[in-house]
Amino acid sequence: QERIRGEAYDEIIEEFVMAVQEVFPNALIQFEDFGNQNAFRLLENYRNRVCTFNDDIQGTACMSLAGLSAAMRLSGRKLQDQTFLFLGAGEAGTGIGELIVSALVKNGMSLASARQRCWFVDSKGLVVQSREGLAAHKKTFAHDHAPAPDFLSAIQALKPTAIIGVSGQAGKFDKQVLETMAEINEQPIVFALSNPTIKSECTASEAYTWTEGRCLFASGSPFDPVTIDEKTFTPGQGNNAYIFPGVGLGVIASQAKHVTEGMFLAAAETLAKQVSQADFESGLLYPPLNTIRQISLHIAVAVAELAFEEGLARVQRPEDITAFIQSQMFEPHYPSYV
Repeated sequence: QERIRGEAYDEIIEEFVMAVQEVFPNALIQFEDFGNQNAFRLLENYRNRVCTFNDDIQGTACMSLAGLSAAMRLSGRKLQDQTFLFLGAGEAGTGIGELIVSALVKNGMSLASARQRCWFVDSKGLVVQSREGLAAHKKTFAHDHAPAPDFLSAIQALKPTAIIGVSGQAGKFDKQVLETMAEINEQPIVFALSNPTIKSECTASEAYTWTEGRCLFASGSPFDPVTIDEKTFTPGQGNNAYIFPGVGLGVIASQAKHVTEGMFLAAAETLAKQVSQADFESGLLYPPLNTIRQISLHIAVAVAELAFEEGLARVQRPEDITAFIQSQMFEPHYPSYV
């Protein structure tokens, strides 16, 4: 059957969400792979009504903020001093922008000043106030600035310290883009987050080679280590698997009524702290994925702590939150019957 649209679509989503509240009142609903036309409005409709989050918007944002926070630790810089330029203004990009803004506001910056740190380029060029017909999720990041027709011209005009690719278009961080970023910055931040690999804005090899090994790089797809002038860089993979299992576990364990923006800020901060000095020395901005169970436990504890602090939990606070959550983690050990 053809997919339904409009009022009928909204009615069936509403029926499903309300049915979950009736049958599984403590359940967490995770929205995944909803297109732009539905993702933002469904999140806004339900985020304060039920326990829910959208992984493509909030999970990706959290993972990205964690990588940026780790880059700040590595470079000794502050988040509030950065200028972020996004290639792609869909749910992933603007979701990252919103969480960066929340982090900046938490650090003492005004909302207006925080938004000025995030700029977007879409298929029509730089997103600016003077452009007509902007989608609602782009308007909050449409600043008063002269138009720029493409990504390179936007870099030249804005001189960003970080570029974040969420466009799904391979090769958009080309040699000229990366060399320009390296001219502007001693340590340019380059996040090519589109996946799979064939859609990545650049490869790890291109990023390190065209910035003379000076960039702080992360990607949505896995890449092999790169050697530049006898130094080997291990590119970090920014994967939502770092985030949603831990957030989900913390929410479910505490039976939180809602999933808040603060929980994602706490998760991002927790993930960034898991990056060791040894990880930094190899070029990683994320901890190794083989430590994911321990990472998820730390994130779940941080999320549950916040649920208890904010009065959102529907269970009594345990004396030892870490032990309480650890006891609820699935252990994939199976008996042998042979």
